[in-house]
Amino acid sequence: MSKDAVNTVAVASRDDAAATPADAGDAGYSKALKPRHVNMIAIGGAIGTGLFLGAGGRLHNAGPALAVAYLICGIFAFFVVRALGELVLYRPSSGSFVSYAREFLGEKGAYVAGWMYFLNWSTTGIADITAIALYTHYWSFFTSIPQWVLALVALAVVLAVNLISVKIFGEMEFWFAIIKVATLVAFMLVGIFLLATQHKVGGSTPGLHMITDHGGILPHGVLPVVLVMQGVIFAYAALELVGVAAGETAEPEKVVPRAVNSIMWRVGLFYVGSVVLLALLLPSSVYAEGQSPFVTVLSKIGVQGAGDVMNLVVLTAAMSSLNSGLYSTGRILRSMAVAGSAPRFTARMNRSQVPYGGILLTCGVCVAGVVLNYLVPSQAFEIVLNVASLGIISTWVIIMICHLVFVRRSKEGLLTRPSFKLWGSPVTEIATIVFLIAVLGLMWNDPEVGRKTLMLVPVVGALLVGGWFALRGRIAEAAGQSSEPTK
Repeated sequence: MSKDAVNTVAVASRDDAAATPADAGDAGYSKALKPRHVNMIAIGGAIGTGLFLGAGGRLHNAGPALAVAYLICGIFAFFVVRALGELVLYRPSSGSFVSYAREFLGEKGAYVAGWMYFLNWSTTGIADITAIALYTHYWSFFTSIPQWVLALVALAVVLAVNLISVKIFGEMEFWFAIIKVATLVAFMLVGIFLLATQHKVGGSTPGLHMITDHGGILPHGVLPVVLVMQGVIFAYAALELVGVAAGETAEPEKVVPRAVNSIMWRVGLFYVGSVVLLALLLPSSVYAEGQSPFVTVLSKIGVQGAGDVMNLVVLTAAMSSLNSGLYSTGRILRSMAVAGSAPRFTARMNRSQVPYGGILLTCGVCVAGVVLNYLVPSQAFEIVLNVASLGIISTWVIIMICHLVFVRRSKEGLLTRPSFKLWGSPVTEIATIVFLIAVLGLMWNDPEVGRKTLMLVPVVGALLVGGWFALRGRIAEAAGQSSEPTK
C-alpha cells in the first residue's frame, strides 16, 4: 500500500472515531453481565410494585379501563426503550442516555438528564426502603423490630450486593425477576382456570358480566383513567435500565435487540393481561388501595397463605427496585463526574470495577429519607413518589430528543444508524414527547398530591440552574482535558 493510501486510511479512521466519541466514564468496567442477566433485567424493569400492589387502587378508581391505560403507556414506554436500544447499538455506554445527551445535546443536556435521573432513583430509593420495612412488618416475627432498623438492614444488604461486583448484581436481579414472573404466570393460570370452569369467586361467577353489570369499562368516567396515567408511567420506570446494563455486557449488539423487543409482549401479557383477568374475576369496586389485587382474588377463593406469598413477592419487587436504583445511579454519576458535572468522588471505582462513589451518594439520600419519613405525614411520602415520576418523565423526554438529533445527523450523513431502528421517526418521538408532557400536566388535576408536586418544578429548575453555574467552570475544564491529544 502506498504512503498516500496509508495516510488516507488513517484520516478516515480518525474521522470515524470522531463521529462516534467514546465516553471517558466507560473506562474500567468489566463485561460480566451475561445475556440472561440483561434479559431478566429488562423483565424486572417492566414488572414491579406498580403492578403487584398499585394496580388494586388504580383498578378501583379507574375500573377495567385501567388495562387500556397500561396498554397506551406501555406502547410509549416501548418507543422510549426502542429509541434507547438504537442508541446503544450505535455506541454502547454505561453512561447510557447521559452519554448520548452529552453527544447530541451538549453538556447542559447531559447535566439535566443525569441529575433528573438521580432525583428519580434517590426519591424512589426512599420509598423502596420504607416499603420494604412496612412489608416486613406484615409478619409477626418482625413486628417488634423498629421500622428504621429494617429499612437500614435492607439498604445495607442491597448496598453490599452492588459493591461486591456487577455479576452479583446481575444474579440478584435475575432471581428477583424469576420470582416475579413465576408469580404472575401462576396467577394467570389460576385466573384462566377460574374463568374456564366458571368457579365462583367471592360467591359470584366470573365472566364478562363482571364488567358489563358494574358500570362497564368506564364505571367512573374518563377522568379517573386520565388521572392514573402518571402512576402507570411510574410503574414502567426502570425499563431504561437496559441501556445502562448494555455497557457491561460483552455482546450488546446481540443482547439488547432481543431484550428490547421482548418488552412489548411482556407488557401486553403481564400488565394488560393481568388487569383484564382481574376485571373478569371480580367487580373493580372490590379491589382496594393498599392490598394486592392478586391477594384480593386468591382470598375470595379461600387460598390459604395467599397474603404471605404475595407479600414476599412485593417485598422482592421493592428490593429489586432499590437494587436497580443503586446500580444505575452509580454508573450515571460516574459518567457525569468524569465530565465535571457531579462530585469527583462519584467517579471512583473499587477493585471489583464497581463505581462505589455514586452508589454511596444515592445511599446517603436514602438514609436521609428514613429520617424524613418519621418527620413528615403520609401525604408527603406520596409527594416523594410523584417527585420520582418527574424524574422519570424528564429522562424519557431527553432520550427521545437525543434520538431526534441522532436521526437528523444520520440524514446529514454524519453517522450511520444501526439496522435495529425505532420506526416512524420523527413522528414517533414527537408523539411520545407530547404524551409524556401531557401526563405531567394532568397531575394538576390531582389537588391532593399532583398539584403540589408540579409546584416543585420551579424549585427543581432553580436548583438545576444554580448547580450549573456552580459547576460550569469545572465542566469546561473537564471538556478541555478530554479534547487534548494523547501524548
